[in-house]
Amino acid sequence: MAVVVRKEDAEKFQNLAAKENLETTVVATVTEEKRVKMYWRNKLIVNISRTFLDTNGDVKKTSVTAKKPDFANSYFNKKEEVKDIAKTWEENISNLNHCSQKGLVERFDSTIGAGTVLMPFGGKHQLTPEEGMCARIPTLEGYTNTGTIMTYGYNPKISVWSPFHGAVYAILESISKYVAIGGDYKNAWLTLQEYFEKLRDDSSRWGKPFAALLGAYYIQEKLKIAAIGGKDSMSGSYNDLDVPPTLVSFCIGTVDVEKAVSAEFKSANSKVAILRTKLDENYLPDFEDLKENYEIIHELINKKQAKAVMTVRDGGIAETITKMAIGNKIGFTFEKDIDVFKPMYGTFVIELAEDVANEKLEALGSTTNKEEIEIKDVKLNLDELIKIWEGPLEKVFPTKVDTKKESPKNILSDKNCIIVAKEKFAKPRVFIPAFPGTNCEEDAKKAFIDAGADARIEVFRNLKANDIEESINAFAKQIEEAQIIMIPGGFSAGDEPDGSRKIHSFCI
Repeated sequence: MAVVVRKEDAEKFQNLAAKENLETTVVATVTEEKRVKMYWRNKLIVNISRTFLDTNGDVKKTSVTAKKPDFANSYFNKKEEVKDIAKTWEENISNLNHCSQKGLVERFDSTIGAGTVLMPFGGKHQLTPEEGMCARIPTLEGYTNTGTIMTYGYNPKISVWSPFHGAVYAILESISKYVAIGGDYKNAWLTLQEYFEKLRDDSSRWGKPFAALLGAYYIQEKLKIAAIGGKDSMSGSYNDLDVPPTLVSFCIGTVDVEKAVSAEFKSANSKVAILRTKLDENYLPDFEDLKENYEIIHELINKKQAKAVMTVRDGGIAETITKMAIGNKIGFTFEKDIDVFKPMYGTFVIELAEDVANEKLEALGSTTNKEEIEIKDVKLNLDELIKIWEGPLEKVFPTKVDTKKESPKNILSDKNCIIVAKEKFAKPRVFIPAFPGTNCEEDAKKAFIDAGADARIEVFRNLKANDIEESINAFAKQIEEAQIIMIPGGFSAGDEPDGSRKIHSFCI
């Protein structure tokens, strides 16, 4: 701990520290001279004017050229003629930006702490990708209905066309997902991650992050939502290869977990509606219309009039309907003639729990008990769509493993061996040791207390030799008094770099 005291108080402070058996070392002296001086082995190695430090170094300037987007070839007005709906639909959901990423997602633990509200994939078949993460806030004692939502947004296609629009729609996508789960956009916060090519002395390169940040500021000002931090990198180049202009938006906020809504269709014979946001002549959202739509979705969710909500993104309504249908394998029949492959950011698809009188809600169709999607006399089987959707990344991030066909050996004993505890306890005592790198000890303690046990955590301290000895003695006492020892999970050496390898080598 560093403490700054006046020179005239230094002796008094040192005397107080000595009385309390605290070790003190003078590391710096504040002087009237406006210079920063540093010594090493009594040799002056740094002598800098305080006035220079106040400038934060040399001021650099550069020129910025922000190019106007090519509106004639806008991302939003490209339209391809659809000759074969089934083939186009299959190409849409097998696109790398739309296909299943379940194998990748399942490499990460989504249930840690037992606070998960929405699993990454919803429905009884666990296939519908949820719009974001939603988890109950952990508490040491008792439970709360307050949960957190985190979503993200980014489309490289838009950003390549226009970094300004790319930032606008990255933020719009993240907020729309947040609203679809049940969050109130007025209580949301953002954090941004930027990644751009090396800027060098090229004004057009400087123009890309400049335009992106203008776009981010523009939509934040329109929606009155602030960003609370971010991370940037301008090193995304290798020889002649450059990363696309990248501004990823993360939206964070809270929700009543009792009202959080998942994205998969819940039942057959439900009316399904869409809620669209208008775009202006510059392909930017009508923000008043967007805010009104956010309020409509929030009201539908709070009144439990929405069974399922999902946003429309790059893959259009075709992508959204497919993902909503496969979770529970509930079919869908279109009743509206609409371009299902057109990107429609700011648009929501809602499975309604009841008839809702709102002129902005357009009837799209209804769910069915048939495992197929029907559009213009074309029927798309859900099982076939699932295979196509899962196929592209299955070899890269497999979701299935080869199973052994031979029968397992019978290793069960034919003798009855019933072990009965010699002593009975109204509340068995549980000892939970917490080592460096341990996690979930508090969650384990809470689970045992909920089950009726007396759970206690003891932390193994290792900063000093005496700490280790005292911890061993404390552990021995706890083990002697306990009926159950619960060892929680964690990471070797606190997940310190190469921690697992070092411990493994040490054990050998």
